[in-house]
Amino acid sequence: MATAARVTSLLLSPPAAPPLVRLKRTRPFAHISTKTRLIASASAASMASTASKPKIIDSHLHVWASPQEAADKYPYFPGQEPTLPGDVDFLLQCMEEAGVDGALIVQPINHKFDHSLVTSVLKKYPSKFVGCCLANPAEDGSGIKQLENLILKDNYRAVRFNPYLWPSGQQMTNEVGKAMFSKAGELGVPVGFMCMKGLSLHISEIEELCMEFPSTAVLLDHLAFCKPPINDEEKLAFSALLQLSRFPQVYVKFSALFRLSRMPFPYEDLSHLLSQVVSSFGANRVMWGSDFPFVVPECGYKGAKEAVSLIVNGVPLSSSELESIMGRTALQLFRNQWLS
Repeated sequence: MATAARVTSLLLSPPAAPPLVRLKRTRPFAHISTKTRLIASASAASMASTASKPKIIDSHLHVWASPQEAADKYPYFPGQEPTLPGDVDFLLQCMEEAGVDGALIVQPINHKFDHSLVTSVLKKYPSKFVGCCLANPAEDGSGIKQLENLILKDNYRAVRFNPYLWPSGQQMTNEVGKAMFSKAGELGVPVGFMCMKGLSLHISEIEELCMEFPSTAVLLDHLAFCKPPINDEEKLAFSALLQLSRFPQVYVKFSALFRLSRMPFPYEDLSHLLSQVVSSFGANRVMWGSDFPFVVPECGYKGAKEAVSLIVNGVPLSSSELESIMGRTALQLFRNQWLS
């Protein structure tokens, strides 16, 4: 009986606790040296700073072949030989010095409808540049297919309408013009207008196209060439520019400031114009552009960028609005092309 009781007692007793094992404390990643950790920490901080820094995007500039490139592969259009250097190496140097991150290259008249030089630049620097091709308004309509190919095959993301290239006596609202404008909207690329001889000459065409094709975005190059008005005609032209803000697809380039100002650098007489443009359109529809290389002998490429900050001193703009003008608007319109 005693034996049976002892067995029962053993079966009912809880098992003895296993002996405690003391584990040695270790520090996570103790094998990584202090120097390595400091380098990694600094690198992460640098990456975070770069990511948070607003990108500066130049919405309007040109490049053309150097004389050697023109002789070898990319000839100038006869009679349009440039008088200034405008090769991509010079541009990249200027952008680096000015702290500009990316740009929209507008096909220059120096190569007219031969886009091979600009296309080669876009392919070589796909995260640096976006292309704006030049519309060919030939009466046979061949420019429509050319536009489609440049966008779909060569990755251009905008097209420029130069009204002075249209056949004599015809307007941008002719059959070919409307077909190209409609095609641009269909393909999701904006149309830029160059109104070098004055907005008043072309305002009715722009309004007609905007009303008929509301899905096509519009860029007005160089404030539509409106200067600070000093007479009734100029006041009417600037008023017409502001009234274009009623079309939500219209954007304004605050570009080529040396062409618009009646004063030397830093073009402070443009502050009132900028204030009114931002009030009408909103900073999210305004973007800065240099008009390189033409700006270089005027105030330098870096000066073209710095002029905006100096002009803004006389305008009640927030830092966020300035960031939009200097890059965010272009990034949003072109769907972050420069972030790829």
